[in-house]
Amino acid sequence: MAEIIPFETIERKIYFIRGKKVMLDRDLAKLYGVEIKALNQAVKRNKERFPEDFMFQLEKNEDVSLRSQIVTLKRGEHRKYPSYAFTENGVAMLSSVLRSRSAIQVNIQIMRAFTKIRELMGMHKHIFRRLSKLELEQLSQAKGIKEINRVIRKILNLPITLRRRPKPMGFKFPKA
Repeated sequence: MAEIIPFETIERKIYFIRGKKVMLDRDLAKLYGVEIKALNQAVKRNKERFPEDFMFQLEKNEDVSLRSQIVTLKRGEHRKYPSYAFTENGVAMLSSVLRSRSAIQVNIQIMRAFTKIRELMGMHKHIFRRLSKLELEQLSQAKGIKEINRVIRKILNLPITLRRRPKPMGFKFPKA
């Protein structure tokens, strides 16, 4: 039986890319204990099992951005092609492609992690809604502030003759 992988380890390897929760081929290969090349070859041999909503290849800029956030690669770890991202369904399909007993056990653990994340998100839906509402309000306020700044700059750039002259302040002695 495969070694139990802590939930937190799996959770850290689940990313939110293009609006989907995904795991990358390099992380899955480590979890399954196989080479990335072997994992990707197994997937390519069974391409019909991995439609676009199960798996997609990252754009170069997405891959580079993720790589810089995760860890600096060691010498010789640079890849010629961008990583593949597997959605929850794609990860589930991997268990039918990688048929070892340990792959099945790891897959079960990963599926439980996805389920737990979904449950946590469901329990805190109201928080996500409030955050979205606050974000929209902040954007609206930011537009208002930009407009105020634009008007102030416009006023400050007017020639002095067009600006109102301030009334003198202070006490005036009545003329005798």
